[in-house]
Amino acid sequence: MSPRPQTPGRLRRVALPVGALLGVIAAAGVTVVALRATSGPDCDGTLPLKVAVTPAAEEVVRAAAEDYQADQPVVDGRCVQVQVEPRGAADVAHELPTAQINPPALWIPDSSMWAAEAQRQAGDEGVEAPKLDIGEPLASSPLLIAGSERAMTALGWPITPVSWKKVVDPGVEVTLSDPTTSTEGLATLAVIRAQLGNPDGTPKPELIGALLRVGRNALPSVRDAFGKVTQGVDNAPVFTAPEQSVLAANRAAGARKVVASQPQEGTVAFDYPVVRVSRSGEQAGTARAAQDFEAALRGDRTAQRFAEAGFRTPDGKAPQDWTTDEHGVRGGEVTVLKTPTPDQVSELLGTWGAVSLDARLLAVLDVSGSMAEPMGNGKQTRVNAATEAALTALGMLPDTSEIGLWAFSTDKKPPNDWIELVPLGPLGEALGGPTRRVRLQQGASSLPSLVGGGTALNDTTLAAFRHVQRTYDPTKINSVTLITDGRNDDISSIDTAALIETLKREADPTRPVPLIMVGLGNEADMAALRQIAQATGGKAYQAMEAEDIRGVLLDGISQRRCRPNC
Repeated sequence: MSPRPQTPGRLRRVALPVGALLGVIAAAGVTVVALRATSGPDCDGTLPLKVAVTPAAEEVVRAAAEDYQADQPVVDGRCVQVQVEPRGAADVAHELPTAQINPPALWIPDSSMWAAEAQRQAGDEGVEAPKLDIGEPLASSPLLIAGSERAMTALGWPITPVSWKKVVDPGVEVTLSDPTTSTEGLATLAVIRAQLGNPDGTPKPELIGALLRVGRNALPSVRDAFGKVTQGVDNAPVFTAPEQSVLAANRAAGARKVVASQPQEGTVAFDYPVVRVSRSGEQAGTARAAQDFEAALRGDRTAQRFAEAGFRTPDGKAPQDWTTDEHGVRGGEVTVLKTPTPDQVSELLGTWGAVSLDARLLAVLDVSGSMAEPMGNGKQTRVNAATEAALTALGMLPDTSEIGLWAFSTDKKPPNDWIELVPLGPLGEALGGPTRRVRLQQGASSLPSLVGGGTALNDTTLAAFRHVQRTYDPTKINSVTLITDGRNDDISSIDTAALIETLKREADPTRPVPLIMVGLGNEADMAALRQIAQATGGKAYQAMEAEDIRGVLLDGISQRRCRPNC
């Protein structure tokens, strides 16, 4: 019998060795789970099903795709072709809301936090944005505190669970992966916020301080942190990672290189949901193919593969053989904390963005005679309290931040009412020997000896604003922080109403220089300070006690990114 002629446009599955077919596809640079190497039904073309998956689960999803392809699936007369693409969850979340061309039909991120954030952003984009339906998880893996045996033993492992307090302890060498690009970093940020945040969601000063400190050593991804440990770096810092990553790293190393502890206070879990991404204009049959393949992902064989790869079940159960630290993790029950809401995730990323941006800040401190009076509880003078708070905040900023220091009171340096103690510039830059950081510490320490005279608030404020605006650096967050305990009493200066109008007129939205005004005690003219700050998109704070000053300075730092539109 002669062979049946092929209808134009109709495909028939052809028997090819799997290795040969994968080789052809790999050579083309396409990440695809190829059609199974068997003969099969006739198809009117192919129906591609694009699946984006977090790299940690890629092998499991690929194996599920191969099982699914083995049954030669056909939808609406077309052969389904599953295309598996490993993608970081943050990358997909940032792209999906505006992705109009070939977005994945299914997305398996490592956390529903990213899925919810992408869903929120897509809602802002309107009807043209892809629609995201977040399904149930396929597996789970708790976020653990990890490091070398040497570093973790110093924190109490394996005798006691390590506390999250150690992650923010200034005495512990810790690194954080970038929360804008890694789930490990975002999840860690969420837990730290839960430990150090206020009930209303605003960050406490301790949180801002911890983020400033940990942010200096932030790594692009958790792989870099694993690399330092597995390479035997003596001072490799402690970091955070999902349990499955620790198992995978030790298996790849062939020995227990990394150990991890379940945090005392509980932790968040990576949950690997299945997200259906639909859009107008997608090929007919895509929804059916996605539904069928999701069923394969939820089958018993895939669940077993997840377990073999080091994942827990969706409800957090670990395989029964995880009873010792042989593989770096102990297994057992984990206290799982509530996953942050989309609004909380947005707030977390905003806070991180603010504290991780380089500052260009001119600090202007009042040294009028009243600054020698006691601050609040009387334990410190106002100038000493302000100096101590400024030095504390200064110590948290990286060397690339640009800081300058002025002091002011009437006729401090005629004809001006202010004196420049340290010019604006990078903290790490050498100034005649010592670095600017050291010069700033020396300059701040000299402030008590400069106390005297009246409060030349208005002229100094305008001069500081103009100086930073004139030398504006678009690559940094430019601002002025002014600390005073009084009101303008320089009769020869510009009056307050004229100052406010001048600031409003000279404020340039393309070169924003917000004024952060800090009033010390009851005698500070808060009404004037608020109007002055608002004229530039800044903010005014009142500090009644010495410990309040550090808090308002750190809050000012945390809001730098949104100024002048907070």
